[in-house]
Amino acid sequence: MKVLGIGNSLVDILIKINDKEFKKINVSKGSMNLIDNKKLLETEEVILNLDKEMAAGGSAANTIDGLSRLGIDTGFIGKVGDDDYGKFFIYYMKNSRINTFINFGNQKTGRAIVFITPDSERTFLTYLGSSIELSSEDLQEDIFKHYDILHIEGYLIYNHGLIDKAIEFAKKHNLKISLDLASFNVVRDNPDYIKSIVEKGIDMIFANEEEAREFTGMEDPEKAAFEISKKVEYSIVKTGKKGSLVVHNNKLYKINPITVNAIDTTGAGDLYAAGFLYGIINGYDIEKSGMIGSLTSSEVVKVIGAKLSDDTWNQIKNKITGP
Repeated sequence: MKVLGIGNSLVDILIKINDKEFKKINVSKGSMNLIDNKKLLETEEVILNLDKEMAAGGSAANTIDGLSRLGIDTGFIGKVGDDDYGKFFIYYMKNSRINTFINFGNQKTGRAIVFITPDSERTFLTYLGSSIELSSEDLQEDIFKHYDILHIEGYLIYNHGLIDKAIEFAKKHNLKISLDLASFNVVRDNPDYIKSIVEKGIDMIFANEEEAREFTGMEDPEKAAFEISKKVEYSIVKTGKKGSLVVHNNKLYKINPITVNAIDTTGAGDLYAAGFLYGIINGYDIEKSGMIGSLTSSEVVKVIGAKLSDDTWNQIKNKITGP
């Protein structure tokens, strides 16, 4: 089976920075900040000569990258700027053996800049840029014909026209639809719309405890998982250090976590989705699919950023296929 993702196209930039240079950024240490073009330009001046690690990012892009690394045929729809960062994003995705359906916007390529100070604190600056220019006009129906699953990033839900068109094309060509709710803010801002698209035929929902609570109004994650399952085939609620819950065919499965020394949770949910989808695609039962999700997410929290090395992916694949 082939998986098509749609989401924000961001370049993740990881920078180790000393306290003196960090003060020039003029944001609170440990904060998460959505920045505009003016702030981006100011930040670029500070980081111009600093060492950087870069990777293609964005929630759905991370999930699709994980699936590709596990050997699944994948594609990704997104939008970048006509600049060096946009070229890098496309190169990175293609180098990960992902078919790219990338449009070019008027703004600069989106970026997620992570500053790591000597005390190991992480500070995030996100510039969405051209990624939020992705629209329904950018979708080509023919692309959907060649895939079996559509994975939608929840951050796109604010663009109702885009999501409606993607679901229309997916349903027309019999794709299963997976939706990651992304953030409790997304759910809080779009409750009626999310419920309406679920009614149209979402097959799988990934949520964390906060998102599930916001969506169902239920404090207990198990009850929330069951409530979500009334509308979808697979209801997945991630419960952090406690593991995850999956409801399928009105049966609850409790997936144990894999305990590790976590240093950065960036991308954990994205790679859980990659692992779980990989298991379902390969016909594994719910327990094993959930275990693969726990495995992939446990590995990514051990590193800074949302990407794993080739060696780590090989180790993951060996654990999946091993005894």
